[in-house]
Amino acid sequence: MSNDFPHLIVKQTEDICWVQINRPEDRNSLHSDLISELTRFIESIEGTNTRAIVFRGVGETYFIGGADGVEMHLLSPSEAKAFSINIQNLFNRMEASPLLMVAAINGLCFGGGCEFALACDFRIASKQARIGLPEVKVGIIPGGGGTQRLSRLVGVGKALKIILEGHLFSGEEAFELGLVHYLVEHQELEKRGRKSSEKYLLSPSMHSLLPKRPYTPHNISLLVKGYKWRQKNLENALFMIISEN
Repeated sequence: MSNDFPHLIVKQTEDICWVQINRPEDRNSLHSDLISELTRFIESIEGTNTRAIVFRGVGETYFIGGADGVEMHLLSPSEAKAFSINIQNLFNRMEASPLLMVAAINGLCFGGGCEFALACDFRIASKQARIGLPEVKVGIIPGGGGTQRLSRLVGVGKALKIILEGHLFSGEEAFELGLVHYLVEHQELEKRGRKSSEKYLLSPSMHSLLPKRPYTPHNISLLVKGYKWRQKNLENALFMIISEN
């Protein structure tokens, strides 16, 4: 499996699959190959005995440190649009999966990393985690569905404040805001991930899958509408900037 997914470290324990994002040389950031690997990996274990995936980052510093800035810098406008669509498709795929998705946030989790966590069903943060959407500080907005998922999670008012300020929250602050479901000491992160997953897995298989299903088509439909609105308005904004110059 490691040859098929070189940027993932996978460990299987009964019904739970533990997946570490393995790009420590670049903040465990999301690039095109990793996005493809994650999509293929999720598809490969659906229909097996696995019923939950717990994600974390390799090392102690980063969960996922956004999208790969080096790759993004080299993309043409059309390639950047395709990259954005691919990352949106991955997050939609995660949300639509019958598997339970758990983000065990062990460190810095920002930009695309925060959006990855928002696409999971449960989020557990260690007290050394830092979480947020700082894109506004470099003149862009979240491009992977973070604007829609965050609003759905904490409400429009809080989401707008979080996105416009671009602040990175401590684990404690994220828990108080409702960004994460559980807050634990760093050394307890894996234990809490196992406990949360096993609680879910106590349910009969079919019954445990049903609670996700009523929400998924409606949520993804709303997300797609949000993506289209965002793309249209960004293109209009770019046209205005070009015209003024």
